[in-house]
Amino acid sequence: MIRVVGLGMTMFAFWMILSGSLTIEHSLLVWFAIGSCIFVVYISKRMDFIDREGVPLFLGGRFLGYFLWLLKEIFKSNVAVAKIILSPSLPINPNMTVFKSSQNTDLGRVIYANSITLTPGTIVTGVGVNGMQVHALTLADTQNEEDEMDKRATLVEGAA
Repeated sequence: MIRVVGLGMTMFAFWMILSGSLTIEHSLLVWFAIGSCIFVVYISKRMDFIDREGVPLFLGGRFLGYFLWLLKEIFKSNVAVAKIILSPSLPINPNMTVFKSSQNTDLGRVIYANSITLTPGTIVTGVGVNGMQVHALTLADTQNEEDEMDKRATLVEGAA
């Protein structure tokens, strides 16, 4: 039941952020928003979309710490890619490689794959149960960085 209420409140909060108004003049719109949220939550519940992995409230603070670490890694990768691009010799060594993934759930694999793709210079081209196929501009430090990202993504996933 907490996931149902959490989903409804999240949807309504998202609507409020996008609309930016909760006044008497717009009360009809607010009621339509509440009705729409209730309808979507009802349909989602009936279709059995609301489960532990679909509404990941259990990630909580673990995800916030991971997100801050990921922002730092994205910044470092941006600087590294900028150096490569601005270098007159353009020292790239594009390659495809497979990274092992230790996540147990689809949500964990999605977090890991999206983290790799968000990091400049790498992109995930395929996801499997035991690994990810990744295209990278350089292979030099990629493996060590991805091992660290895999460990951290697994910690975020926790005992999901």
